[in-house]
Amino acid sequence: MARGLTAGAEARAGAGGKATALAAGARARPIAKRRRRKPADPARSWAKRLARTRPDLVADVLEGLAATYGRPTWQRRLGPTSELILTILTQNSADTNAERAFESLRRAFPSTERPESHEAGHGWGGAGLSEGPPPDWLAVEQAPLAELVEAIRPGGLAQQKAPRIQAALRLIRAERGDHSLEFLGKMPALEARDWLTRIDGVGRKTASVLLLFSFGTPLMPVDRHVERVGWRVGLIPPRANADDAHELYLALLEPDQMYEAHVNLITHGRQICHARKPECGRCPIASRCRYVDRKAP
Repeated sequence: MARGLTAGAEARAGAGGKATALAAGARARPIAKRRRRKPADPARSWAKRLARTRPDLVADVLEGLAATYGRPTWQRRLGPTSELILTILTQNSADTNAERAFESLRRAFPSTERPESHEAGHGWGGAGLSEGPPPDWLAVEQAPLAELVEAIRPGGLAQQKAPRIQAALRLIRAERGDHSLEFLGKMPALEARDWLTRIDGVGRKTASVLLLFSFGTPLMPVDRHVERVGWRVGLIPPRANADDAHELYLALLEPDQMYEAHVNLITHGRQICHARKPECGRCPIASRCRYVDRKAP
């Protein structure tokens, strides 16, 4: 018998050794991890889908509404703290009732601050506020609860809103040293909205109203009128909740369209696109409305 391995055996042994070495090397190298895809932004995805399946819908809606209601231009109504409290007073109440409650608040807790004005216009359902200084916010914050409830009783739901108002004022003063919210105008839109929504009872709508009307911040407040018109036309999907709707409109609109869109959609919801018995025959955007025609382009 020949000593050692035959040539074939040597070759096989050599190949096996190389294979073992390659396998060892492969084990030694870290396995590359697959990159996880970022989850799709539902609002952006919806905006892209709408642009693809219903081209120019947003532009046509804005143009149709502007032809009927004009193009409103932004101007500050109230200081941001007054805007916040007035907006809290409008929650689940008519704007006219909120006006009465705010005027009563001024009388009950007068201040010597610079007068503010609030003229009624498109997007507001009341007559507007008389010119006058804001309430003394420290006095409002520290008032006996029963006294504050009585002051805002004309607005409705006073038992719920009075502690909410005091809690909001307390938090603002605790974090800022006073009740001024002017600093919000210097913050990025979504950061400012997030700051406000930390206040109990202040959601995206209330925060967006304050920022849009006090600073012209490009945010889109979605109330029941904006939501209803958007759903009927097909700007937002029918199952979107109110919070979803805020993000959907932000994805659909350019920053310089927010104010006009908000004001004209509210006006349209109040004047023509009623919750019950909408006057579709008068609607300037009926040709593109899926409530009028399920197959509208």
